[in-house]
Amino acid sequence: MTDFAATRNLFHLPDGVIYLDGNSLGPLPRDAPARVARTTVAEWGDMLITGWNKAGWMAQPAALGDRIGRLIGAEAGHVTLGDTLSIKVFQALAAALNLVPDRRVVLSDNGNFPTDLYMAEGLMRLRDSGHSLRVVDPEAVAGAITDEVAVVMLTEVDYRTGRKHDMAAITARAHAAGAVVIWDLAHSAGALPVDLSGTGADFAVGCTYKYLNGGPGAPAFIYVAPRHADSLQPALAGWLGHAAPFDFDLAYRPGARVERMRVGTPPVLQMAALEAAMDIWDTVDMQAVRTASVALCERFIADVEAACPMLALASPRDAAARGSQVSFRFADGYAVMQALIARGVIGDFRAPDIMRFGFTPLFIGEDDVRAAAAILAEVMRDRLWDRPEHHKRAAVT
Repeated sequence: MTDFAATRNLFHLPDGVIYLDGNSLGPLPRDAPARVARTTVAEWGDMLITGWNKAGWMAQPAALGDRIGRLIGAEAGHVTLGDTLSIKVFQALAAALNLVPDRRVVLSDNGNFPTDLYMAEGLMRLRDSGHSLRVVDPEAVAGAITDEVAVVMLTEVDYRTGRKHDMAAITARAHAAGAVVIWDLAHSAGALPVDLSGTGADFAVGCTYKYLNGGPGAPAFIYVAPRHADSLQPALAGWLGHAAPFDFDLAYRPGARVERMRVGTPPVLQMAALEAAMDIWDTVDMQAVRTASVALCERFIADVEAACPMLALASPRDAAARGSQVSFRFADGYAVMQALIARGVIGDFRAPDIMRFGFTPLFIGEDDVRAAAAILAEVMRDRLWDRPEHHKRAAVT
């Protein structure tokens, strides 16, 4: 059983702030500054380059990958860490297309994060082999999986609305049609239970700076199913994906299993911060997180709809079809969010009209949810959002 009162004390949360944006950037684990300082001074400072061996820097991507793997239902040794999520999407899609060489369609939906679609388009231009990207509504994905489709590439939880795909059902349907599946877990890892092994997923990718609390710019991860891991030829053949990087061969020989999906030098300082976060996640039961987050989301929806009839729920009403966020639509949603932030409730905004609120039981409780809903009600009732300073757009929304 997870003690959420205890986990709350493991994060730095500024006084007077209700933080409902952990789905965009997780808060700072209290132990992270000391962990990064130790890595900076005692390892980088005192060990210098010997830290790669003495401090185990080179092994961190695999070790952290296994710790993340526990949260997403991955087999040991089949998740590795490094680079950015965009790079990992590119890698996964390139590898997946090679598994289905006689098909030319990549299927995705318009709820996918734009970067995933950009990566697909860019890869197809590079390949110049007649591939096309087919984008449908989320509800139409299952029906669009035909014998033309090579790869189904989806984000499990829609970044705008929180709508959740049925991973098991879509994966099974894709496999029955002869297609390969890639799941983006950016809004799933650390938010809800995931069972990559049990559902038969082929590939998965995700980031560690949202629910996993690795900090801004924290590295991404990639999962490759065991049945594919020893046969893939990586499109990005980085030196750390080589079977023996320090042999400095001029020809590439892929490393074992998912290690071949490594590309560049591990971000050691970022991984130190992520280690501190994973020390917390190692104590957490994902089903307990899911149960608590559903209760928080339900409470927020009920309170907001009772007090703010001018806001339209954009998220699925059925909790089973929703991730760990709640979104409402309002034409001036950006200004409303700025007014909320000015009053200590931090969520975020996604164009054109969506206000997003993330619910992470590790540091958010029912009292926070009720208080946030009350402040939102005040902002709407008294039109506190309709001030010039709240309409001025910042670079990051």
